[in-house]
Amino acid sequence: MDIAELIRSRRKDLGLTQAEAAQLAGVSPRFVFDVENGKKTIAMDRLNLLLDALGLEMKVGVANLE
Repeated sequence: MDIAELIRSRRKDLGLTQAEAAQLAGVSPRFVFDVENGKKTIAMDRLNLLLDALGLEMKVGVANLE
């Protein structure tokens, strides 16, 4: 499952429309639409607002490159 699918699934599990999720996060409904449809260029600060509103978090770690 990619991040777009995860966000869409979580929003639906919470019973929220894209507009309702956007309002909770303080972003535009278009931004939620773009994220859920896999737009390649999105603002990380707004993505974090959306993730927080949906009770999700993103973690970054160091990959094992060996």
